[in-house]
Amino acid sequence: MTKKKQPPENIVIEGVTEEGKQFRPSDWAERMSGNLATFKNSRIKYSPMLQPSVNESGNKCVLLDASLKKTNPELYKSIMDFAQNNHLKICDNDSLDKNEQPDE
Repeated sequence: MTKKKQPPENIVIEGVTEEGKQFRPSDWAERMSGNLATFKNSRIKYSPMLQPSVNESGNKCVLLDASLKKTNPELYKSIMDFAQNNHLKICDNDSLDKNEQPDE
């Protein structure tokens, strides 16, 4: 019996182009994540479905919950189109695991 592969939980869109250049403007991740953010007590609260982050290399990223494709397909498509049109690096949990350095 073969085990069915589970879809990735998060898609990571990194603020670096495929050519290795830093994406601008510097607040792009916060702007994108603002699509699902709310305000409470004069503070912004990012949705766990779409939130800004910083990776281990110090690059800004957006964490996109893959389930957004079903719950809000228009926003999901818009985000993925933006990333592709701007040649941003797109990774899922599986590809992140493959890129990890083995323990020495």
